[in-house]
Amino acid sequence: MAQAKREDLYHALGVPRDATDEAIKKAYRKLARKLHPDVNPGDRTAEDRFKVVSEAYSVLSDPAKRKAYDEFGEISLEAGFDADAARRARDEFGARFGAAGSARASQAEGFEESFSFGNLDDLMGDVFARRGWERASSRRGPRRGVDVEAVLDLDLAEAARGGEKRLTITRPGAAGEPLSETVTVRIPAGVADGGRIRIPGKGGEGAAGGTPGDLHAQIRIRPHRIFRLDGRNLLLDVPVSVREATLGAKVEIPTLDGRATLTIPPGTDSGRRLRLKGKGLPDPTGREPGDLLVTVQIRVPRGVDSEAASALEGLSRFDPPDLREDLFR
Repeated sequence: MAQAKREDLYHALGVPRDATDEAIKKAYRKLARKLHPDVNPGDRTAEDRFKVVSEAYSVLSDPAKRKAYDEFGEISLEAGFDADAARRARDEFGARFGAAGSARASQAEGFEESFSFGNLDDLMGDVFARRGWERASSRRGPRRGVDVEAVLDLDLAEAARGGEKRLTITRPGAAGEPLSETVTVRIPAGVADGGRIRIPGKGGEGAAGGTPGDLHAQIRIRPHRIFRLDGRNLLLDVPVSVREATLGAKVEIPTLDGRATLTIPPGTDSGRRLRLKGKGLPDPTGREPGDLLVTVQIRVPRGVDSEAASALEGLSRFDPPDLREDLFR
């Protein structure tokens, strides 16, 4: 019974046969993020598809394996296949049957379709037996495993102080099977949202004794209850009273590592931004940390009684005469 034909590797990644290395890598990363077993727990279809995509990338990301696949197609994926021995067999077949020119011109599908009859099968068997298929295959160099991507979620405090965090990943084994593992990721203090941490040797397993690929953990910082990120700076809205904004005040505000005193200058308008130097995120490279940028929000009193209303009316003499003049210029 004929063995089921593998899906074309280019088709598996959704790229044309002349795709650049960068296009192949981009397509793989997009599909890996979508199909990764961690994103689709219990989904066998997604898991199987992930294996197909991983195998396709492991071949097409390797120049030698990609060249062999382009030349010989699916047969080049078989265990022990030796491209040099196959080329010699192809040339010998051409010399014996007068088809060398067409054989060399054939690409992946053409090679398999043109030489699927008995003569080539017999010849390949003769050539590989005669020239030592096993010895040739054993001389094939080890193949590096594919790189694996994962998302590492951190809260803002974890990103600021750094440290270590455990991350459970699924990575392809040497035969493409999914392997689950928990790894420890060292997080530099001040790691940025969207930044990437490389963990060497924690990607897909290598084949034939090859080195494993790397794990690339992409940092995703969860939204904070009161702080917002702007690069290395932290943004914070601080409510102040009419009295504090008018007369000035010193108010206590939270920071990532505790508390700090913020000086509100007299006559501060709502929306004014004040800066606390060095109270933002640290820089992983050792440069100056970011700042804490505070936006003042004046809160007016509500539900005032007649006495408070009278006092506020008394303040009207301090209102600027041209308060809204700029709106009509």
